[in-house]
Amino acid sequence: MVDDGFFDRWIPEIVEMEMEQDPVHRHKDVLAHSIAVTASTPPALRLRMAALLHDVGKPATRRFGPGGVTFWHHEAVGARIAKRRLDAMGFDEQFVTEVAHLVELSGRFKGFGDGWTDSAVRRYVVDAGALLGDLNLLVRHDCTTRNAKKAAALQRMVDDLEARIRALAAADAEARRRPPLSGDEIMELLRIPPGPAVGQAIKMLMAADPPLDRAEAERALREWWTADR
Repeated sequence: MVDDGFFDRWIPEIVEMEMEQDPVHRHKDVLAHSIAVTASTPPALRLRMAALLHDVGKPATRRFGPGGVTFWHHEAVGARIAKRRLDAMGFDEQFVTEVAHLVELSGRFKGFGDGWTDSAVRRYVVDAGALLGDLNLLVRHDCTTRNAKKAAALQRMVDDLEARIRALAAADAEARRRPPLSGDEIMELLRIPPGPAVGQAIKMLMAADPPLDRAEAERALREWWTADR
């Protein structure tokens, strides 16, 4: 499709990913990498399209500096390119939006090895939404290194992320079964006697998603009580 002119007509940025290599600023052949990632993913159109386009923003963002070549914010640029090109090719709006979103999120995992907080893991899940499964698959397959130890390390990190996602989902489900503050604590905090307001406060706190920790619950309770007066 590169050689016969298809991509040159419809998605020229893919052709541009076949970057010239030089001995000073070494970096992988982005086109060859993208084709390898695409070929390794399960044969689902949305996932494979995202795999093909996940680095499509690199040619526009490539910069050379003292530390070597960089591609800052290429995911955001790639998402815009993906949306524009897939729209022009006639794909439906939902498909275009989902592929572009996967491209935009494709580099998010890179910071996981530095130690994500539970809040960061939750943001990753919330931002991915219904695309979480595809995003994790894209992350798994976005590894074409021939170094077996590096490849295995990346797979273990994704395993760790998915395990943390499951653990946090279970903890959040458990937290939803009970309010972060008891009725006595609510009465003490708001300086109110027993009554309907306590039940309303508990209902408000239980409706929070994701569940609130104690400090967040106290802040939300005060704001709710003040706004309701």
